[in-house]
Amino acid sequence: MKEKRILWADDEIELLQPHILFLQSKGYRIDTVTNGDDAISKSREIYYDIVLLDEMMTGKDGLTTLNEIKTIHPQLPVIMITKSEEESLMEDAIGHKIDDYLTKPVNPSQILSACKKLLDKKNITVERKSRQYPAEINRISSILMNPLDYQQWIDLYLKIVQWDVEFDEIEETQFRDILYDQRKECNVEFGKFLEKNYSNWVWGKSSSPVLSPDLVKKYIVPELKNGKKIIFMVIDCLRLDQWSILEQNFYQYFNIKKEYYYSILPTATPFSRNSIFSGLFPDDIEKKHPELWNSGTDDEGSLNKYEDILLEQNLKRNGVSLSKDLKYVKIMNNEDARAFMRNIDNHLDTQFLTVVLNFVDILAHSRSDLPILKEIAPDESAYRSLTKSWFEHSVIFDAIKRFSKEDVILFISTDHGSVRGMRGTKVIGDRETSTNLRYKFGRSLKVDQKNAIYVKDPREFRLPKINLNTTFIIAKEDYYFIYPTNYNKYLNYYKNSFQHGGASMEEVILPFLRLEGK
Repeated sequence: MKEKRILWADDEIELLQPHILFLQSKGYRIDTVTNGDDAISKSREIYYDIVLLDEMMTGKDGLTTLNEIKTIHPQLPVIMITKSEEESLMEDAIGHKIDDYLTKPVNPSQILSACKKLLDKKNITVERKSRQYPAEINRISSILMNPLDYQQWIDLYLKIVQWDVEFDEIEETQFRDILYDQRKECNVEFGKFLEKNYSNWVWGKSSSPVLSPDLVKKYIVPELKNGKKIIFMVIDCLRLDQWSILEQNFYQYFNIKKEYYYSILPTATPFSRNSIFSGLFPDDIEKKHPELWNSGTDDEGSLNKYEDILLEQNLKRNGVSLSKDLKYVKIMNNEDARAFMRNIDNHLDTQFLTVVLNFVDILAHSRSDLPILKEIAPDESAYRSLTKSWFEHSVIFDAIKRFSKEDVILFISTDHGSVRGMRGTKVIGDRETSTNLRYKFGRSLKVDQKNAIYVKDPREFRLPKINLNTTFIIAKEDYYFIYPTNYNKYLNYYKNSFQHGGASMEEVILPFLRLEGK
């Protein structure tokens, strides 16, 4: 490993020889100066890995020197060392972008620890993961040898998401490839688990996880009955791993309580989001709103135009009487978001505000159609990064920060996740068959049943009948449905695109967040 080079600026540097010798014994090369001007000059001549800077020096003081060094090398790590413990001085130093702060007297071990934290963090992290992850692989493999219940599947998926996000930070491709294979293995078993248990859950024949129709009744209705002011934000198509990186932006504004639930099948907006707002399974929605399904269309825009009505009826069934009328806002693009922000005071003038945000879903669909997006976000890690970048610069984040200042409870969730489709499987159906890639409904559907859940009777899964002899197929793992006509063309076109509607951990296991402003 390349020798690390440290510049140490202190007007009493001769008294620090024991510290310097100690650092040299640990493999660091140390250059010393006694004033700020020499420190600035040295930093122009030589690339240092880190600077140790005394705050009180003759001539230019530490803060002035720090500012000039950062102008030359903005990313150069600097540790400030001072005799003062005044809070204002510490705040000044932090404001000048120091990377660490030590108070005299310091011992050699303190200096070493601070340097290692800044210089060797990545190597230490990679080494620790190298020791930990093989044991985790074996543990997960052994867990999969036994039947898991729905809570154990949540715990297992949370662990996989945790590792996946941590690998983003250390850019470790070897581990990520192993993790991808293991997640694939988990989804094989998860598909079998859903196929075996889902019908019993939706018909109340066995203990079940919290499902889409339960969310409003379980979490929101009690707060409304207690007179609380509620904002319910549904971010369409948000995966748990995407939330895990967005969450970091919320800590300074909110106290967060996390729950997890299972989306109903198919994990697609017409089914899952209508179910959330109505508190009903799709077969019951069909009875109350047959107009949703009579056309047989699978256009998500037309099938989700009654969400506010479904939500109002859900509240009435649960005995909720709002102090002011429910407000419902759907945000489809940046102009909608800006309009929402311009009228935010008016939107907040209610006891219950519901916001549906479609950006992440649009991003997933656009990635299939725009080659440039596939290049920008070729995998899950890049897709998370793209989502994070959008959110941090969005008007929606500005609105959420405003919510943190209000006396409200903010609930954030999603209707379903998405999975990166990697394998096509042939499907045969007639002209009336729906067009979705991860699920289809129609008559006389034929597919390899190793790759899909075949629902011969929609009532078994509490799905709408739609037409006589309607059947459903729901893709497992990372498969997507392709017709035999022009098979290879569409196989390649949709490969590596983010899709939803199927039965994978990424689509089914979802976050439900309760946030209150700090």
